Amino acid sequence: MPESSVPGSRGYLDLQQHMAALDEAGLLVRVDRPIDKDAHMHALVRWQFRGGIPESERKAFLFTNIIDAKGRAFDLPVLVGGLAANPAIYCLGMRAERDEIGPLWDKAIANPIAPREVETAACHDVVLTGDDLVGLEKGMDGLPIPISTPGFDSAPYLTMTACITQDPDSGTQNMGTYRVALKAPDRCVVRMATRPGGAEGYLHWQKYQERGEPMPIAIVVGAPPAVVYTAPQKLRIGQEEMAVAGGLVGEPINMVKARTVDLFVPAESELVVEGLIDTEYLEPEAPFGESHGHVALEAYNMRMQVTAITRREKAIIPSIISQVTPSESSVIKRVAYEPLFLSHLRDALSIKGVKKVSMHEPLTNIRKVLMIQFERGVPRTEIWRALTGASMLQSAVGKYVIAVNEDIDPDNGDAVFWALAHRANPGMDVQILPHRILGHGPKSERGGGEDATMLIDATLKEDMPPIALPKRQFMEEAKGIWEELGLPRLTPQEPWHGYSLGDWTDGWDETAARAVAGDYLENGRRSDQKKRAGLKPETQIRTVED
Repeated sequence: MPESSVPGSRGYLDLQQHMAALDEAGLLVRVDRPIDKDAHMHALVRWQFRGGIPESERKAFLFTNIIDAKGRAFDLPVLVGGLAANPAIYCLGMRAERDEIGPLWDKAIANPIAPREVETAACHDVVLTGDDLVGLEKGMDGLPIPISTPGFDSAPYLTMTACITQDPDSGTQNMGTYRVALKAPDRCVVRMATRPGGAEGYLHWQKYQERGEPMPIAIVVGAPPAVVYTAPQKLRIGQEEMAVAGGLVGEPINMVKARTVDLFVPAESELVVEGLIDTEYLEPEAPFGESHGHVALEAYNMRMQVTAITRREKAIIPSIISQVTPSESSVIKRVAYEPLFLSHLRDALSIKGVKKVSMHEPLTNIRKVLMIQFERGVPRTEIWRALTGASMLQSAVGKYVIAVNEDIDPDNGDAVFWALAHRANPGMDVQILPHRILGHGPKSERGGGEDATMLIDATLKEDMPPIALPKRQFMEEAKGIWEELGLPRLTPQEPWHGYSLGDWTDGWDETAARAVAGDYLENGRRSDQKKRAGLKPETQIRTVED
């Protein structure tokens, strides 16, 4: 809860200031031609995730001329991809470099700053209640909320939400990101994960249900970026996300009392939907294309009666690209989660030699496949402590956990398969941990509804011959010639040059140097002097030489 009532000055960015920063950085595409919000908006932006465009070239899209299939026009613009179409956009919203993100989250979680209450707020420029919420083109039906997965979704959905609920016992507010289906101008259905480790909002709902009371909720759409990035974080139960958001920006987040429910909401929000969630009746919700990359099928979820819609006068409605990864939602999670897992291994478990944690993103949605990169020579016990520790941090993360060395790029699937092919013995370097919940994704009843974890040590266990590519010097010289010839731009893929893996001698370096210098005949003269009788072909020379 806010600590005091003070003027609403601030140093952190709101969403519109963040959008202006995107524009200045060349990361914003403005689309002024008419776009059908239900048929084409998300499909258009989706192409930059499925069309072979490099991650660094993905951008935010601002749609200013929005229509629907019935010919209706909407006067509010929609921003898609504006929060995390790529890591650069996320970092701009966090006002930090990528290598600063992990320490920033660590500091914010350890040193939260309580929000402060303000009396007036931009999110109350326009307030709709009562009859303003009833009828076609009114209430929720009057907002340009797009369909995320045309052809499968059953309704427009609020996606990048910050849903605020309150524990009726402790009074603490929780903020989570839950999908919200539009059902009527004054009714929505909210989906909160009920699995262990799921939504704290669901725990609040259970308490209100025991009391026989509806649960107040405020759904924030378009909060300041620091608030938006905090909403999907997995914090301990009872820790207020708004205080962690304050820790991110180094100052209190301005909060204002909602108009029709006893909750506080970010003062600089673009849009807030207030209401009461029924604790007696549930309503069918979905189908909806979910962030795990499959369509969530129809299930009963929480009915919400809308009591107010408040917004800025010239609000911008953000909508997030989710569904099949890579996506905007997977970027938000990955950029924050990878340093979280790295900190867990290095700091909480004190494991030595860990260089990097990488969560595989394309199609698998970061949770299922986890890679841990190690220095060469780390004791086997440390590798297995790290594999086990990483698989246990979050219930939904770590179905496959793979350890590799620092010469393997964990973001390159071919390189990881290479390590599995040559550095892991399935009979010695694989362990299966049973009794894992299925977590995020389609449910299966196989095995009684349980899943399992596979841990794989694909690090080097012994010296191996060098990688059979030209040494770095020659590849770099050849690259210069390539560019001189005006050939297509190169994007080097690791490994792009040869290097030693320990099984190599100075003598072999010398023969290689003579060969490049044109003196291979000298190598032939020397090898002639080492001829032997009575040996089997393919006998290793080091087994017969001193």
